[in-house]
Parts: sequence; C-alpha cells; structure tokens
Amino acid sequence: MLRIRLAGADAVLHPSGTIYLSAHRTLLVADAHFGKAVSFRKLGVPVPRGTTAGTLDKLDAAVAATGAQHVVFLGDFLHSVRSHAAGTQAVLQQWRDANAQLALTLVRGNHDDRAGDPPASLRLGVLDEPLRLGPFALCHHPRPVAGAYVLAGHWHPCISVTGRAFERLRLPCFWLGDDTGQLPARAVGILPAFGSFTGMHRVEPRAGDRIFPVAGDVVRALPPLPVP
Repeated sequence: MLRIRLAGADAVLHPSGTIYLSAHRTLLVADAHFGKAVSFRKLGVPVPRGTTAGTLDKLDAAVAATGAQHVVFLGDFLHSVRSHAAGTQAVLQQWRDANAQLALTLVRGNHDDRAGDPPASLRLGVLDEPLRLGPFALCHHPRPVAGAYVLAGHWHPCISVTGRAFERLRLPCFWLGDDTGQLPARAVGILPAFGSFTGMHRVEPRAGDRIFPVAGDVVRALPPLPVP
C-alpha cells in the first residue's frame, strides 16, 4: 500500500485498485462489474467462470488490510440485467452474509442504470452521484464538482510503461489530477477498475497529474510531468 496526501486528507492506495480514506474508515471501489462474465456467457461468449468469487476475495483482502468499516462502490456494481442470474446473486449474498458488519453504499453508474439496483437483501445504500465525504465528491463519472475533489471510476485507466528488453506493459493505474485548488476543472481522480474481468483505457497524463501504476501487489509513483 502507498500512503499519500490528497486534497489535504490522508489516502491509502491499495494494490487492489481501491483507495482507503482513513479519516472516514471508508474503502472506495470503482467498477466491480459483478456478473460481467455470466452476461457474456449468456450471449454465447466463452469467458472464465468464478470471476465474482475472485473479485470478492480481492475485496476481502483490501478490507482486511485497511480495516475499513464502510465500502463505497463508485458505480457499475452490476454489469447488466443478466448479472441478476441466480448463481451470481447467490455468491454475492453469501459474501454479504459473511460481512454483515460492513456498511455498503453504491453510487450509481451508467451500468447500474441499465442493470437496476442490487437486491435489497444485499443491504446496500444506493444513491445518485455525487456523495460528499469530507473534501471529496464520490462519483462514477469523472467530471468536476464545485467545491470538492472528485474521486470516480468509469474509465478503467492504465498506463503504458517500458519493461525489460523494451517490452511495453499496460498497467492499471490511479490517475489523480490537480488537488491544490489552483485548477478546479482538473480536481478529479480516477481509480482503476476493480473487477477481475474488465478492460483498460490508456490515459494521457497532463502536467501536474500524479500517476500511480499497480504492478502485482505493489503501487508505485511515477514522476509527475513538470508544470510549465
């Protein structure tokens, strides 16, 4: 894990792609896309099984490592209406029953609009963006909110880096825009997608942005581009 200051607050970047806001004991999770694999299989696309359980195992590890008491999903909790399949929902319900002490909140994203809200038995508070928490506005879509630093998902950001033997690697990353208040239109940070069966979108950092790639179980900081 990597501890940073963000919008004047303490934030922990976890290699699962989550952000832990320690002042609020809250873990932020973007783009879980539960049920994406089953949605593809129902369309006849051969994709791996067990992705929901694997994603929940990763969530368990992040909660245990941070001590979070509240998990906020930054949109796209379910992938589609097909994510309401009995098998997927049974795995989610089993996980929820085993984590009854956790407070869960979903800030709706574009996939949630199509998939519909999760079953009431999962006991998620569900609301539209933004959710204000301290200096932050918790959203799905990465667009500015007046008077707040936005933390969002939606883009599934990654960065291209050069590895050994000049191999080009695509690594998921945290993409954190200006948090000094000098450039309010860029006061937006984007988390990598959390789901185990999601794509990635390569980002083009701007001067002053902070990029934190995730390589396995390590989060690293890249040198920021200089501001002219």
